[in-house]
Amino acid sequence: MSSANSPPRIAVVGVSSLIGEAVLAELRARKVVRAELHALDDERNIGRPVTDEEGESRSRSPLVGDVAAFDFSRADLVFFCGRAALAERYAEAAAAHAWVIDSGAAFRARDAVPLIVADVNAAALDAVGARGHGLIALPGSASVALATALAPLHALAGLSRVDVATYQAVSGSGRAAMDELAGETVAMLSGKKPRGRAFGRQIAFNVIPQVDAIEADGATREERRLWEETRRVLDAPRLAINATAVRVPVFFGHSLAVHATFERPLSVAQAAAALGSALGISVIEAGSAAEFPTPATLAEAPDKVYVGRLRADLTRDRALNFWVVADNVRKCAAHNAVSVAQILVNRSR
Repeated sequence: MSSANSPPRIAVVGVSSLIGEAVLAELRARKVVRAELHALDDERNIGRPVTDEEGESRSRSPLVGDVAAFDFSRADLVFFCGRAALAERYAEAAAAHAWVIDSGAAFRARDAVPLIVADVNAAALDAVGARGHGLIALPGSASVALATALAPLHALAGLSRVDVATYQAVSGSGRAAMDELAGETVAMLSGKKPRGRAFGRQIAFNVIPQVDAIEADGATREERRLWEETRRVLDAPRLAINATAVRVPVFFGHSLAVHATFERPLSVAQAAAALGSALGISVIEAGSAAEFPTPATLAEAPDKVYVGRLRADLTRDRALNFWVVADNVRKCAAHNAVSVAQILVNRSR
């Protein structure tokens, strides 16, 4: 950083993406003080206005700059927002000058790059924070939701196995996928045939048991990422995680059905207490007005990972079932990214 007590100079790369827009909104919502803000993207988006301040007119809004022409020595903190091609090309060079927080998949599998969920393993930032610059990767949104919910239970009773099915919103595949769902819905309600382009088949009024490509062993890349990333974040390299990732016709909010087995006995009451006192989690009690979380309701309040339907697994000892919902773009991506940034900035002072 330019000096220990000065506000950071911030760059947001991929500012036109869903995550880029959400990062800007999160910076605004938290009133993050900065010396400068550079809104950057590729050549397709150069020159368009970016509304940075609430109520700001488009004529006064900063314009999107060309990431290819940007000098990253002008930034102290850089967010790469989900566009893997941009991160692969520019992130490592930027990390020579600044803290780089990448929400895409380009660096998640590198052991030398910390993989961070701010509410779970922020201590892993210690090595990067000491240097004042470096590269930090963020897990995928489903991994963030799963690791956040599992962490307090793992600390209390030791996880031995996790079976999880994820029901993932189309926004996880970007703006074009959201447009596809909207267009298909209108078409089908009008008696027309859906195009089925974004996912290779119809998504409106449908569920697709495939997120990303299927590999030779039958698992999808998303399922592999889910278990690998969750193990790293929990520092549980031998934890058995069995995952099925499903795409559902929801705009925002990933949902997860989790079945967890533990090394030590854990009652529902103990689990509820541990979850209720953990960072970043809200437990929805069965008797509450909300009853359980859903993507169309509580995920619209995107500052928490919501846990509901918490109950004993009646078929296994030392096992619990529960339901998790989190806003994939705002909570699991943008909120996590800005939380990591604030930890780094605060440690430098």
